[in-house]
Amino acid sequence: MACTVGKLNLYTACGGIHPDRCIPLTIDVGTNTQSLIDDEFYTGLKQARVRGGEYDAFCEEVLMGLVERFPGVLIQFEDFGNTTAFDLLNRYRTKICTFNDDIQGTAAVLLAGIFSAVRVKGTHLKDEIFLFGGAGEAGTGIADLIVAQLVAEGMSKEDAQKKCWLFDSKGLVVKSRIAQLQHHKIPFAHEHTEVRDFIDCIKILKPTAIIGVSTVAKMFNKEVIHEMCKLHDRPIICPLSNPTSKAECTAEEAFTWTKGKVLFASGSPFDPVTVDGKLHVPGQGNNVYIFPGVGLGAVVAGLKHITDNMLRISARALADMTSEEDLASSCLYPALSRIREVSINIATQIAEVNPLPSTHFPSLVHVLAHFRSCSMLMHAFECDKRCCLHVSFCLYRKDTRKDLQPNR
Repeated sequence: MACTVGKLNLYTACGGIHPDRCIPLTIDVGTNTQSLIDDEFYTGLKQARVRGGEYDAFCEEVLMGLVERFPGVLIQFEDFGNTTAFDLLNRYRTKICTFNDDIQGTAAVLLAGIFSAVRVKGTHLKDEIFLFGGAGEAGTGIADLIVAQLVAEGMSKEDAQKKCWLFDSKGLVVKSRIAQLQHHKIPFAHEHTEVRDFIDCIKILKPTAIIGVSTVAKMFNKEVIHEMCKLHDRPIICPLSNPTSKAECTAEEAFTWTKGKVLFASGSPFDPVTVDGKLHVPGQGNNVYIFPGVGLGAVVAGLKHITDNMLRISARALADMTSEEDLASSCLYPALSRIREVSINIATQIAEVNPLPSTHFPSLVHVLAHFRSCSMLMHAFECDKRCCLHVSFCLYRKDTRKDLQPNR
């Protein structure tokens, strides 16, 4: 329950939602870790984790029960493994109001960082080439949202997918490997010879951005970063894996090895770095910039689904709040001290996608009052490596749409 309660604390601290509207729910489906089963103090279900049809039926019962019990509920999935995360999201994203924070929240916050990076470079998203170190749910989620944004800007889906390349434990993801690939990697399996070394991929593909989602510490070593600098004056380098011990590189390494030229976003927090007398403030691409605002907007507008368009809107809203002062300090995100303002801005723009027909929002003050009066949270979380499915963070409107009015 520690993770679910901690996440709910962020909804309160960053989104302004009253704790009374938050419900953490944990569901145990077993564990495949024998040491936990053998531990006399382990409080979880001591059996092999349920999978297959029984697992699917159980999830259906839980999710549909939540929807029936809490009309207007928003269920946020988090920390599901690759074997279940995509299937559950694809099965329910058009059936109930739901999103997966690891797949979609991470994608939105990274897309916002990329928007800021191209703003610094004076280029456009269509000019960039992305190489992902890692091909799990976070990596393919980011790639999918980049593709959605490029398509929205006028590029064909096929051409947009060619802008994104994946590198997994077996090397570059290419079509000759398609029979062995998990389904979420297949859209990014391009025609190319097999390449086993990451540095060779950089030399061949010449990516403008490398995005680390591998949990392999030091994957972005000095040779990798120097090669990026040879290819581009302002390389985009994003080591997103956390905790810090699993980061593909540190901020100090990235800024020092590029002599301050890197456009940097990380998954872990790093201290400021001074290079040649200039202070660089690393931007942390933390999902907390996204999920409180997305949830608030969905609830206050009574949305039935969370779409890629809403996530793209969230990313743009976050990027637009990054000031010139932030960018001058090398930070691709606004200061966390502005997180309430960020959440309200995202929520407002999400709500405007499908506004309540009988409600008008004359000011952000009324929107915030709306959020405080009509939202309730839980969240869906599965600890893949340990034991269980946790459902925590659903957002719930306690009133019907027609009765929702700003507090006076």
